[in-house]
Amino acid sequence: MTLYDKIAAPGKKLVLLIDPDKLNLSAIIATIHAANETGISMIFIGGSLMGTSIDSTIETIKKHTHLPILLFPGSLLQLSNKADALLLLSLVSGRNPDYLIGNHVQAAPFIKQSGIEVIPTGYVLIDGGTVSSVEYVSNTRPIPANKPDLVVATSLAAEMLGNKVIYLEAGSGAINPVSEKIISEVKKNISVPLIVGGGLDTTQKLKTAFDAGADTAVVGNAVEKNIDILHILSKILRH
Repeated sequence: MTLYDKIAAPGKKLVLLIDPDKLNLSAIIATIHAANETGISMIFIGGSLMGTSIDSTIETIKKHTHLPILLFPGSLLQLSNKADALLLLSLVSGRNPDYLIGNHVQAAPFIKQSGIEVIPTGYVLIDGGTVSSVEYVSNTRPIPANKPDLVVATSLAAEMLGNKVIYLEAGSGAINPVSEKIISEVKKNISVPLIVGGGLDTTQKLKTAFDAGADTAVVGNAVEKNIDILHILSKILRH
């Protein structure tokens, strides 16, 4: 089974996002051990800056878990042949050509040579109530949260262009997660798996995202602040 098959399989999935720039090595290891004890399906690794070695971080993580590791790259510096798969992100909500195709062209030879599984992902940034790292670094504007029609049209276009996954992102540490209405409307209009992340720091927010139609939910910032919340959030998967 490919990692895409795992993402597309029926059932709700919870993913842990690790940003090595925000956690030291011991904290990463502790977080991974907590993930092993919960219903986490896989691990995304990446960040907006990432000054830490991606290869060594992945190697360390693999020593402590059998969970699959997928690259969630914020730049060309976050590519590695040590991971199990790559979310090849196209920031379709923005108009910065580097994040639509420019970086992809530069990365393509390395990705091809690495043999890593590639999952084309339409990445849709939605206003979460604060300026996110993604917004600032990518120099793009998020789609306003009160414009679900634009989010739906953008997601549809991303699917029509061949993306196999749609990722709705409110940004790390978002004040407001992606709304129930947006998730529901997008889910009704696309036929590929739907991932939702940003601001999912309570069981109620996580449950709302799943009930609205998210196939996969991503948690990261909340776990960085309190590792114990991982056990609390994962209980949603058992209801």
